[in-house]
Amino acid sequence: MLSINENYLKLNENYLFSDIAKKVAAYEKENPEKEIIRLGIGDVTLPLAPAIIEALHIAVDEQSNPATFRGYSPDLGYSFLRELIAEKDFTDHGCEVYSDEIFVSDGAKSDSGNIQEIFGQDVIVALGDPVYPVYLDSNTMSGRTGVYDEATGKFSGIVYLPTSAENNFVPSLPSRHADLIYLCYPNNPTGTTLTKDELQAWVDYANEEKAVIIFDAAYEAYISEENIPHSIYECEGARTCAIEIRSFSKIAGFTGLRLGFTVVPKDLLVDGHSVRDLWARRHGTKFNGAPYIIQRAGAAVYTEEGQKQIAEQITYYMNNAKVIREGLIASGFEVFGGINAPYVWLKTPEGMGSWEFFDFLLKNAQIVGTPGSGFGPSGEGYFRLTGFGNAEKTQEAVRRITQLFAV
Repeated sequence: MLSINENYLKLNENYLFSDIAKKVAAYEKENPEKEIIRLGIGDVTLPLAPAIIEALHIAVDEQSNPATFRGYSPDLGYSFLRELIAEKDFTDHGCEVYSDEIFVSDGAKSDSGNIQEIFGQDVIVALGDPVYPVYLDSNTMSGRTGVYDEATGKFSGIVYLPTSAENNFVPSLPSRHADLIYLCYPNNPTGTTLTKDELQAWVDYANEEKAVIIFDAAYEAYISEENIPHSIYECEGARTCAIEIRSFSKIAGFTGLRLGFTVVPKDLLVDGHSVRDLWARRHGTKFNGAPYIIQRAGAAVYTEEGQKQIAEQITYYMNNAKVIREGLIASGFEVFGGINAPYVWLKTPEGMGSWEFFDFLLKNAQIVGTPGSGFGPSGEGYFRLTGFGNAEKTQEAVRRITQLFAV
């Protein structure tokens, strides 16, 4: 008899940002005269860089010529892009990564949600908390549900690694064995980072426990401080225990184009099986490849002009984050992030929950942010604002907040 995959029934009814969109739409309908400033969803706002636009136009023209037309892309992605990624993102930074270990995809969200499919259902999954919701939801869909309760000793599938101001948002190594570990640094949502030594401790743990780290480095281009690793492969031993996921969305504004990649080293084995080969098998079966036009645009990111133009955009967004951070601090908030990532993570006013603060800001200042509780239990009492908005509107949002919370 036909039935539903009951694991889907264990998910929250809506994705976090769907709930936010519904609340905002209802407020707009009741208050059409008020201007809402959106600093919630991490979508970029600047146009694509000129070097990328030029590459798109050239690739489109190539598709009109029988001699240069391209159909399906190779399973791993075109070699011209994979070789650039291997050289510019890794080899030039002292990391051992090869082009045939790079899998081009339509974005980090897809890969971070899909990568868990190649591991057994009974694995123990460790998630940073607060956490990007896709990690939790995709594992829930696969039947890895529940949490380990330190007090009762009961366990069913997922171990949370709580982070907060009290531990400087650095998760402790699991108190019990974990098989699959998700780390996102610079972190979404907190905007905080790990030092190289702190990340090395996780690599050492994973190798000792024969675990695999899924390292989401989608925001590495925003790192400005020294001793903050851009890649997990800067750590000794990472090739035998780590998978790295990256995205062009936030680095080069590809949220509307969709392009990313995942690195799976040939040295990574589980039960004697090559994880790289299994991911290649999954990739070839379920994905027809990112479009040629988009991959050509991705290659333009690595040109001299592309790098210069993208750096200017990153500076623009990080200036926004600085404005938010400094304005909140001046208003008496306890603030984190906004230095190596475009996200600013703040403690809500005393006695006010995350969703309560969301409603308060929307009603009294017409500002949309993201409730911390939507990212996990440890996110309660925190709130995320993003630097990806328009500069003038960001300044106006900070002005409104400072008026509300004048010290």
